[in-house]
Amino acid sequence: MTEQPPSPARRQTAQQRAVREALRAAGGFVSAQQLHRMLRDAGVRAGLTPVCRQLDQLAEDGGAHIVTLHGEQFFRDCSETSHHHPLICERCGRAVNVAPPIGDWLDRTAQQHGFRVSHHQVEVFGLCESCASAD
Repeated sequence: MTEQPPSPARRQTAQQRAVREALRAAGGFVSAQQLHRMLRDAGVRAGLTPVCRQLDQLAEDGGAHIVTLHGEQFFRDCSETSHHHPLICERCGRAVNVAPPIGDWLDRTAQQHGFRVSHHQVEVFGLCESCASAD
């Protein structure tokens, strides 16, 4: 699946720009609540519900990646990256993009079973080196 920047046809408000910038600054996966707290700490007036809506819209437009971990959604900016697969730390949210050789294998496997791939999503969860060494 190719990620694309948000549609230029949508007009962005100052609050939407603040959400996008805060998501970029977060540097890893963050929950809507964490991002809301970051915005509030930076002096941006934004309610949690609008922040959630804006994050969902970013994800729909291809500007954010969503993963669900322990029943909660986490978001990460992906507006400036090509297609990738993240290694995600379950504890701190740190993510590292990797490009595993999955595309050819996936296409061959799908073809063997009579499928045509429209998109795929691969996420690998575990602990980063810092979190693993803290145990």
